[in-house]
Amino acid sequence: MERFDYIVVGAGSAGCVLANRLSADGRHRVLLIEAGGGDRHPVVSIPLLAGVAYFHRPLNWNYVTAPQPGLGGRSLGWPRGRLLGGTSSINGMMYMRGHASDYDRWGLPGWSWAEVLPYFLRSEDAPGRAGSPFHAQGGPLRVTRAQGANPLTRAFLDACAAEGLVANDDFNGADQEGYGLNDFTIRDGRRESSATAFLRPVQGRPNLTVRTGAQVCRVVIEAGRATALELAGGARLEAAREIVLCAGTIGSAQLLQLSGVGDPEGLRAAGVAPLVAAPGVGRNLQDHFGAFLALASRSPATLYRQFRPDRAALALLRAWANGTGPAASVPLEGGAFVRSRQGVDQADLKLTFVPGLSLEASRRAQRRHGFLISVYPLRPESRGSLQIAGPDPAAAPRIDPGYFSAAGDLALLRDGMRLAARIAANPALARHAEGPLAPGPEALGSDAALEDWLRGHANTVFHPVGTCRMGTDTGAVVDPALRVRGVEGLRVADASVMPRIVSANTSAPTMMIAEKAADLILGRPAPAPLRPGANLSPR
Repeated sequence: MERFDYIVVGAGSAGCVLANRLSADGRHRVLLIEAGGGDRHPVVSIPLLAGVAYFHRPLNWNYVTAPQPGLGGRSLGWPRGRLLGGTSSINGMMYMRGHASDYDRWGLPGWSWAEVLPYFLRSEDAPGRAGSPFHAQGGPLRVTRAQGANPLTRAFLDACAAEGLVANDDFNGADQEGYGLNDFTIRDGRRESSATAFLRPVQGRPNLTVRTGAQVCRVVIEAGRATALELAGGARLEAAREIVLCAGTIGSAQLLQLSGVGDPEGLRAAGVAPLVAAPGVGRNLQDHFGAFLALASRSPATLYRQFRPDRAALALLRAWANGTGPAASVPLEGGAFVRSRQGVDQADLKLTFVPGLSLEASRRAQRRHGFLISVYPLRPESRGSLQIAGPDPAAAPRIDPGYFSAAGDLALLRDGMRLAARIAANPALARHAEGPLAPGPEALGSDAALEDWLRGHANTVFHPVGTCRMGTDTGAVVDPALRVRGVEGLRVADASVMPRIVSANTSAPTMMIAEKAADLILGRPAPAPLRPGANLSPR
């Protein structure tokens, strides 16, 4: 039987960071275990192919939600990465920390904005912002600013300005609100995932073992302590110190339930003997949920043109050979954080411009020249749940996001679509448009008609969090040190611990959680909080 000091389950956004940090001083034997395979697949490294990678079934867990009453019974696909780097190896690479108030609202000791900012900075390498008080240089993770060279993207930004929005040079800077260009995790024209940034450079460490293609069936809990993992096929791996679940919002909650940690009634119904009563496991599920405003384009500066076979082949060759050209970037460059109405204390909607008619990277999916404005509420109130249906670890759990279960989410998305339509109608952008494709004039004719359209067309933004909620109350799954309540030697460190979803994409905050987890596990003192006006350099 193999024995390690620390076992990290899941080599995704969090797991790769944690494996790097726990093994750094060479004192501990660390195992990083991943159910999927390696990350050397061609569609992973080229940024433009994110629209292929996200839906490429061999790289994916291919989850599907339960039918949603708020969506007229629709079920939605939930892609999650099943490879080294996890979802950071297939996502859109957008790097956003979130709003400072997100973390302050958690209300947890050690997790305020001033206290977590040093952990973001520890990860980041943003050489284009040398001298900026809000960015670091020298961390493992390359963060680059979009170029915004596409004329349609520039027209979108001009329309935002003409509609009275404020310009923002840095969504990860002093203030989130406004329009501008997004940051991405791209290094020299190639995807920068948690695997390329944190794992690949250190895989030669003699005290770090990385094992792929290994499905964890359950955590072995003996006398109230997590002592080992049981793998498919019957192998057993022991942990002398701790086991850390970094399997994501779906995987970590699923593993806890398979191990007998969860709601006793639900576990018994699934044929699993309850060991630790923890009703919060699988609850508090949250996701960003949005929709696209689609318009036909007079301009040929769209993805439809780029995916003509000869042009696509040349772009992919340039990106693969030397990391240059249109395939070396992501077509999500322009965006805005906006307030839905007067009286809202901060931006509550995120807009993203896409110079194409689909996130899927193919000419077939693009259909014709066109562009999209994506809209989603930043802090949804709808809550859902996740529950295993049986003891088989290979069976997907029942995922019920509860979309639009809070009526305010639908109303806010409706108002966001009207704001997007107003921006699209501004002459700066409208001169490039031939007319609306979806929603059509009928759907935009009344609030009720637009809400009906949204129930039939809105979709996930791929940011699930919250199923292993962190808190100080007895209903929390983990405490502020990320320890699973009622089980010694077991922690969770990934997006599942977020009490509330952050106002941003979730990959960067997940890496931050792993950075902080390493200090908590190793007993290292936290860095000094960074107060407003302080020198924010991590060095």
